[in-house]
Amino acid sequence: MNSIVYVGMDVHTTNYTLSCYTIENNQDFATVKMEPDYRNVLKYLEKVQENYGDSCEFRCGYEAGCLGFTLYHQLTEHNVKCVILAPSTMPSKKGEIKTDKRDAMKIARCLAYNTYSAVHIPTKEDSDVKEYIRMRDAHKMALKRVKQQILAFCKLHDLRFDGGKNYWTLKHLAWLKNMPLDDMLREILDEYLVTFNWFTDKIERMDKRIAELAAGPKYAEKVKKLSCMIGIRTHTALALIVETGDFSRFAKAGQYAAFLGLVPGEHSSSDDRNQLGITKAGNTHLRRLLTEAAQCYGRGRIGYKSKQLKERQAGNSPKVIAYADKANERLRRKFYRMVLKNNKRHNVAVAAIARELACFVWGMMTGRIA
Repeated sequence: MNSIVYVGMDVHTTNYTLSCYTIENNQDFATVKMEPDYRNVLKYLEKVQENYGDSCEFRCGYEAGCLGFTLYHQLTEHNVKCVILAPSTMPSKKGEIKTDKRDAMKIARCLAYNTYSAVHIPTKEDSDVKEYIRMRDAHKMALKRVKQQILAFCKLHDLRFDGGKNYWTLKHLAWLKNMPLDDMLREILDEYLVTFNWFTDKIERMDKRIAELAAGPKYAEKVKKLSCMIGIRTHTALALIVETGDFSRFAKAGQYAAFLGLVPGEHSSSDDRNQLGITKAGNTHLRRLLTEAAQCYGRGRIGYKSKQLKERQAGNSPKVIAYADKANERLRRKFYRMVLKNNKRHNVAVAAIARELACFVWGMMTGRIA
């Protein structure tokens, strides 16, 4: 039987640091730093094979980070076994010394003793759609900053809109465009409005493209099901699908919520049990989208279905609609109970709703809707 050599790789855009480890010898060896190129990794493995003598099997791994899946695909294409480790699942000690060399050794030992969880590797189509959605969301954040800058400009120069806080309506935009100002101030505000209109038009175009992608044969049915829930529309539904991949890889709904970092942390000792806020150790993008979706459960009557929600539910099976209605009513009832009866803070209630919404999403996508 071939010996297994575990190769930990601490990878950066400027360099790679590699280190080998074997359980039989219980020691690290061949720790080197190299230029960031997968071909250097292949040469390194060949050299280790020559020096090792006996035939061996390599199992490589690196932490998820800025390099994404590129190095993984490059190595697997050359028949090198590789995994990407989720950093939040690897053991760590407070105050431990952190260097590239130590990180590479740590990754090798995590591979050897299986003290990690592997990152899900999406298909190329899922990965491409994910990148497009994240690009759109980055533009949305940029638009938000421009809006803040315009409002700050108006406040700085004591320009008060008579429509109260009904900002970004047609009336508000007309007021911004036509208010009398000095030449320089008018020029500044016009430049802000040009940027605002550019981002607005571009996001509108991107949303149409996302709708086209969601209507494709691979995603259409799943998006249609998830859109039955309050707060989840095409954009959020498609993001959940492409970034999660295979929902069935999570054995329980709670595991999916943990993947999103929506479960509460805990710091307990002896008989003292102290629960903390949500861990936030997971997919940041999906956690933010579900948190935004959870905000919608604090609006409207329990059991009420808007015209838009009925349109989104149309065409789904009665079983799917019944499951979604059950989730919508339960979550809305829970939100009001937490805020109005138990006097929980709004953000605490939203986090709780987002966690349970994630569980209902998992149930919908795995067919456990009985």
